[in-house]
Amino acid sequence: MSAAAIGESLREAISDDSISGRLWLYAHYDCNLACTYCLTGSSPTSRPRQLSPERMVDLARQARELGFEALGVTGGEPFLRPWMVDVLLAMSEQLPVLALSNATLFGGRQLQRMAPLSEADVALQVSLDRPEPDANDALRAIGNHRKVVRAIEGLLGLGIRVRVASTVDELDDDERARLLSLVQKLGVAAGDHIIRPIVRRGRAAVEALGVQAGVNDLRAELTISADGAFWGPFGPTVSNETQDTDLLLCRRTKPLSVPTRRLLELVKGLPNGHDATLGIR
Repeated sequence: MSAAAIGESLREAISDDSISGRLWLYAHYDCNLACTYCLTGSSPTSRPRQLSPERMVDLARQARELGFEALGVTGGEPFLRPWMVDVLLAMSEQLPVLALSNATLFGGRQLQRMAPLSEADVALQVSLDRPEPDANDALRAIGNHRKVVRAIEGLLGLGIRVRVASTVDELDDDERARLLSLVQKLGVAAGDHIIRPIVRRGRAAVEALGVQAGVNDLRAELTISADGAFWGPFGPTVSNETQDTDLLLCRRTKPLSVPTRRLLELVKGLPNGHDATLGIR
């Protein structure tokens, strides 16, 4: 099948919502934190696995040419790389970008380095799981809540669009209300706050946290890492330093049309809304 034919099939699949229009990139797996439920088992001592800056920008170009509508960047903590802002700016010249971050690095000069993103089609999705520091920090790190709240205020002050993702195992009605109130008071738009369950993959599986999720529970969102192409961003998980391969599409990722075609083949016959049982986005 030619790249043009793959692109046509992709656009049809996006139109009928059998495949997400967003291509995800795992920039790397390094992180300054070691969160209890981390999908990728990321930490300051994670084994180096990285997409180069040039590769990320080239993937953005190929994604636009094939018919993808948006890009996502995750990790690890993407902003551990000093070149990340420049890469996001270059990627945004191709398609809108959503970059995920734990937001604990955005203080002082690092926050000011983020300023150019306010002029680009780039949004940041930061993690804030609980309304009170003690409960939040128990899963992430001491001082995490304070740093994230300060970062959200700083990023919004620069004019950068901020989304908040709250990943929780259990949340009663009162705590949910307090969390929604906090995020709203910080100035994050209601539509930019998502509350989702912990998925039992990666370190969460080791800790026996969260819900079980397989291919029929997770939306088809082509995801590229240094290890290959995966069904979605919940695919390139790592358990006990070992790469999970149950959601691996193929090792080959060049050109991007190859894993795109593979994903298109796999979604054939799946009913619309097959990922709705968990509602994970």
